[in-house]
Amino acid sequence: MPTIVTANLNGIRSANTKGFFDWMCASGAQIVCVQELKAQAADLTAEMRNPGGYRGFFHHAEKKGYSGVGIYCRSEPDRVVEGIGHPEFDAEGRYLRADFGNFSVVSVYVPSGSSSPERQEAKFRFMEEFFELLRDLRAEGREFVLCGDWNIAHREIDLKNWKSNQKNSGFLPEERAWLTRVLDELGWVDVYRRLHPDATGEAYTWWSNRGQAWTKNVGWRIDYHLASPAIAATARHAEVYKTQRFSDHAPLTVGYDFTP
Repeated sequence: MPTIVTANLNGIRSANTKGFFDWMCASGAQIVCVQELKAQAADLTAEMRNPGGYRGFFHHAEKKGYSGVGIYCRSEPDRVVEGIGHPEFDAEGRYLRADFGNFSVVSVYVPSGSSSPERQEAKFRFMEEFFELLRDLRAEGREFVLCGDWNIAHREIDLKNWKSNQKNSGFLPEERAWLTRVLDELGWVDVYRRLHPDATGEAYTWWSNRGQAWTKNVGWRIDYHLASPAIAATARHAEVYKTQRFSDHAPLTVGYDFTP
């Protein structure tokens, strides 16, 4: 049963010092997708590139200490694709795809719009471009699992304080409607929600560093596995790992019952 993990590291070097790779190598996962590397290729140690039997592939941002995504896998992919084909966002290192036979896994880091109106506009531009790519992926006829930090809480049960966040990036009506279209119009499946349709606090994957958000579990569910329907139907278990903290996000692990 292949196990796939997604984890926003909020800095791969920081996560390494907090034991992320020790946990990852002990997890038994076949594929691990990571986001927000905040590092260039030259910054990665051998342990970060190829830890414990994994082979790492990365799409780094041009800007130092910013963004970046990666995929760790135990078997060599047939092909690796960097970027969505849009120069503005490919320079930010937000998309990496690995193909294995008729199955593909993607690590994606959707922009956050919380820092400024300009970044929110950039997020909307990315969403527009990415929607068309998601449509194209469905048309390929391959099986996909798209893992990552989508920076959108889809429904009211996906964050603690939904009423006070309706005008904040990550829970804007336009963002939520976009994600609904991804699921309903394009046919992608939110794997965690398929397995746990009513989960609330145990589903959160991100907590602000402000106040006592982690201690009080004032969180958001913004890290997802979105899968093509056939693969999603094979998902047997999903859990958010909270025993250790590697960043302000927690890893989301899903076990699938298929042969890549």
